[in-house]
Amino acid sequence: MKAIILTAGYGRRMRPLTHTTHKTLLRINHKTVIEWIIDALLSHHITEIVIVTGYLAADLRAFLNQAYPQLTFEYIHNERYAETNNIFSMAIALENTSITSDILLIECDLIFEPGVLTRLLNAPHPNAALVDRYQRGMDGTVVDIDAQNVITSVIPPHLQSETFDFTHKYKTLNIYRFSKEFCQGDFKNIITHYARTIDSNAYYELVLGILIYLQRNTIYAVPLQGERWSEIDDPNDLKIAQYLFEPEQRQSLLASAHGGFWNYPVLDFCYLRNMHFPSGALLSELRNSLPHLLHNYGSSQTLLNQKLAYFLLCDPSHVTVLNGAAQAFPFLQQYFSGDKVSEVEPDSGPRTILVPSPTFGEYSRLFPSAIRYPDHPNLQHLNQKVEPNSVIFFVNPNNPTGTTLPSQELYEFALSHPQATIGVDESFIDFSDQPSLETFIAQKPLPNLFVLKSLSKSLGVPGLRLGYLYSANPSLHQALRSCLPIWNLNALAEHFLECLLKHRPALTQAFEQTKRDRTHLAQALQSLSMVETVYPSGGNFLHATLSCTPSTLQAISQELLIQHNLYIKDISDRFSDNKSHIRLAVRLPSEHVTLINALKSALNDAEATIA
Repeated sequence: MKAIILTAGYGRRMRPLTHTTHKTLLRINHKTVIEWIIDALLSHHITEIVIVTGYLAADLRAFLNQAYPQLTFEYIHNERYAETNNIFSMAIALENTSITSDILLIECDLIFEPGVLTRLLNAPHPNAALVDRYQRGMDGTVVDIDAQNVITSVIPPHLQSETFDFTHKYKTLNIYRFSKEFCQGDFKNIITHYARTIDSNAYYELVLGILIYLQRNTIYAVPLQGERWSEIDDPNDLKIAQYLFEPEQRQSLLASAHGGFWNYPVLDFCYLRNMHFPSGALLSELRNSLPHLLHNYGSSQTLLNQKLAYFLLCDPSHVTVLNGAAQAFPFLQQYFSGDKVSEVEPDSGPRTILVPSPTFGEYSRLFPSAIRYPDHPNLQHLNQKVEPNSVIFFVNPNNPTGTTLPSQELYEFALSHPQATIGVDESFIDFSDQPSLETFIAQKPLPNLFVLKSLSKSLGVPGLRLGYLYSANPSLHQALRSCLPIWNLNALAEHFLECLLKHRPALTQAFEQTKRDRTHLAQALQSLSMVETVYPSGGNFLHATLSCTPSTLQAISQELLIQHNLYIKDISDRFSDNKSHIRLAVRLPSEHVTLINALKSALNDAEATIA
C-alpha cells in the first residue's frame, strides 16, 4: 500500500503560527504533526510515502529527510499551492505517481494514534473513509451513511447553511483508503478533469460526492470506536490536541483555563451549574431568536434592572443586574477599601473585613488581609469581632463546604449591627431549604445589608454571565451603577431574562430534581471505600473527605482525568487539617453512575498502591 500525504497548503487558519513554520512542523507532546502521521504509517509497515509539497516545501523536506533517514520519500511539488485547493494537489499526485497498489490518502492537519489506521486497514471495503460521529466543535466535510455504513451523501462546508442539521451526521477524518482500480479509473479521471478545467480551488470531496450521487462507486464509512484523533485547523485546535495527546497535562490545562470546556471531551464535576435548566422549551426559544439577537444591541442598565425585577418580583430600585456576579468584586474591593469609587460616593475610610474560611476564592483574593472566621460560625461569638465600621461577608450556602445558615438568623445579625455592613453571597440559595434574604429586605429594608448572587449556578447558564446585587441602600446602587458600561449585558442574556417569566414552573422543578440528585449522589459516595464523610450541603455540590493523604488524592484526581476524562475539584488546600477534601458538582444521575464507577476503580487502585 502507498500513502499520499497532502501538505501543500499555507495553513491560513493557523496564522500567525504558520507565518514562518509549516503547519506540519508544529509540535504536540514533543512530536511534530508530520511525525505523528509518519510514525502511525510505519507502525503498520507502510513505507511507500508520497508527500505533496507546496508552502515552505524546502523546510518540510529537510525535516523529513533528517528525521527519517531510513525512508525514501517521493516528493511531488504543487507550484500553484497559493491559488489552488486540495483537489489540485490530489490531481497532480495521481498524475505523477505510479499507482501499483491501493492508496491511503491522508491530509496533513491530523494527529491520531496508530489504532485509527488499524480501524481503516482492517475494514473489508476496497474504498472507505474514516469517520467519527459529529460532535460540537468539529468542522469541515460531513457525510450521511446508511444501515450498511455506505456513504449516501457528502456535504462539504460550503453546502452547510445556517439551518443545516448536524444530527446523525458523521465527520470525515480526511483519511481514505482507495483501491488501485478506483484510483486508476473514475477517481483519477474525474478529479484531474475537474481540477484542470473547471475549478482548481475546490475540495476533492466534491468529486467523491459526485461519484456517490451518480452511483458510479460505493464508498463505505468506517466509524471510529473511541480512538483518539484531532484535526488541527486553527491555533485553538492545538489546545484540544494537547488535551487529547498530553494526558499528564490535562489537570494544569483545565485549571489554568477556568472554563471553555466545550472544546474538550471532559465530564466536568468541578464547575457548578443547574443541570436541569434551561428546559428544552426555553433552549428552543433562544435558538430560534439567536440570529435576530446577534444583530441587535442590548438595552440600557435601567431596562435591564427592570427586566430582572420582573423575574425576581421585586422593586427595580433594589436590584442592579451584573455581567456575572464576578463583575461586582472589583467594585466591592474598592468600595470597602476607603477609596472613592466615584463622585457619588464620599470617602469612608478603610473597613475591617471579615470573610469565612474556607470559602469561594475570590473573597480571599480580593481581601487578603481580612479576618477569617469559620465557615460554620456561631453568630453569637462572631458578634464579638464586629466593629462599627466592619464589613462581614457570608457565603450562604458556603462554597465549597455546603454549610448553610438560617436566613432569619443572618437578617437578625444584620439588624443587630446597623453600623456594620453585611454582604451575603446567595449564589446557591435556591438549592437549599432556606429563603433568600431578599424576602426579608423587601418586608423591612436594612440599608446595611446587601445580597450578591450569581445566576450561572441556579439558572444553568454560566456562558451568559448573569448576576445581580440586591440591596435597599440607594447609595450602594448609585455607586455601583456609575461604574457600569452603557451596554452591560449582551442581547442573548437580556432575552434570556425575558424568557424566564414563562418558565418558572420548569425552574422550580429543576431545583427540586437537583436536590433529589444530590441526596442520591451523597448516598452513593458514602458507600465507597476511603470516603470518610459526605457533608450536608445546601448547594448543587457535595463536600467529602477521604481517608488518604492529599498527595494520594492528587494521584486519584489525575487517574480520573487521564483514564476517564472526569474532572473533580481537589479542595484540600482550603483546609489546615492535612486531610483530603473534594468538592463534586451535582450533575445528571447517569453521569453520577459514571463518576461512582470511576471513583471506585481509582480508589481501589489507590488502596492497592498503599497496601
